Amino acid sequence: MTRSETRALSGVTVLEVRSIGPGPLAGMLLADMGADVIRVDRPGAPQRGASDRVAPTHRGKRSVAIDLKTDKGRDLLLKLTERADVLIEGFRPGVMERLGVGPDECLRRNPKLVYGRITGWGQDGPLASAAGHDINYVALSGALDGMGSDPAGPPVPAVSYVGDFAGGTMFLLFGVLCALRVADRTGVGQVVDAAMVDGVAALSAPYHGLRADGKWHLGRGRNVIDGGAPYYHVYECSDGQFITNAAAEPEFYAQLRSALDLTDPVWDRQSDEDSWTVQSTRLADLFRMRTREQWCDLLEGTDACFAPGLSLEEAPHHPHNVARNTFTRVDDVVQPSPAPRLSRTPGAIDARPPLPGAHTREVLREQGFSDSRIDELMAEGAVVASRETAVK
Repeated sequence: MTRSETRALSGVTVLEVRSIGPGPLAGMLLADMGADVIRVDRPGAPQRGASDRVAPTHRGKRSVAIDLKTDKGRDLLLKLTERADVLIEGFRPGVMERLGVGPDECLRRNPKLVYGRITGWGQDGPLASAAGHDINYVALSGALDGMGSDPAGPPVPAVSYVGDFAGGTMFLLFGVLCALRVADRTGVGQVVDAAMVDGVAALSAPYHGLRADGKWHLGRGRNVIDGGAPYYHVYECSDGQFITNAAAEPEFYAQLRSALDLTDPVWDRQSDEDSWTVQSTRLADLFRMRTREQWCDLLEGTDACFAPGLSLEEAPHHPHNVARNTFTRVDDVVQPSPAPRLSRTPGAIDARPPLPGAHTREVLREQGFSDSRIDELMAEGAVVASRETAVK
């Protein structure tokens, strides 16, 4: 694999012990920025999530298939850690230790290693060993309580953006990069315990501040930015499509009023929560009078803080996203381009998603294994090599 030496993480080697959710996305983001991400697959494991042939979260990586339940497979992973900078894994607490490849064993082999662990509940605590998913972690953090615009209804699940990827992936990466800096400075690695509950709780810091200042109501649909305010809301159009308005500041609210010709005195009471229900009803009726495209023609690009509500299929075709190359196409799979954008060392997509074991021979040769020894390991079931190197 040819990898640019000018990217931010060029020269960093990451072992991603395959998991689901936040781990693969973390590996993708590291690979986009130039890290050599080696995905460690379990031979014969059933696929979960998108197929390896199309999953953008596996782009730019290499794959070795190792059976960690065998002694030789375990020893092989430990050998790989000797040349690695980072290992990330997303199993329940204790799983890697029972396999014999936990932090103690790996750090003995490589004291500079950053050992990144992503879980829902964390490595300790009463719930640490319990099963869970995104919505559970978001609920325990207190964040789910405020999601949804109906005060009388239940909270609304926020897909997996909030728990798995914002509270999980991003805090795992933040911890890994912090620990990498320490390792570079001191030569000493450490364990990163990234819990989605902790991450989402950290994201809620601004709302704890507003709550302490008496500026945030508990529950749903009672605040400016949770759908309670009529000027910060999602509205349906005549064609069944949706648009969003977020004219929270007075100057932007004035722009919205001018564009929609809202002259009735009721609109003078922007901050009067008792008027919000009436205003919301009137705006809903107004926005149902035109199509989404017609509202875009009138409001998009103005300071009324407007945007159409696009689907995953529509978003790549919006002129703004097209102009910025926000999305790209690899082998007919539309996917997000590398982000964020670095002015001197921008990210890039190196290669298509690999099939499990596609680079087993290549990676083991780099570790000094002869082809005959690799054949022996394959015959013993410790490793598997795919005949295909990537998506066709």
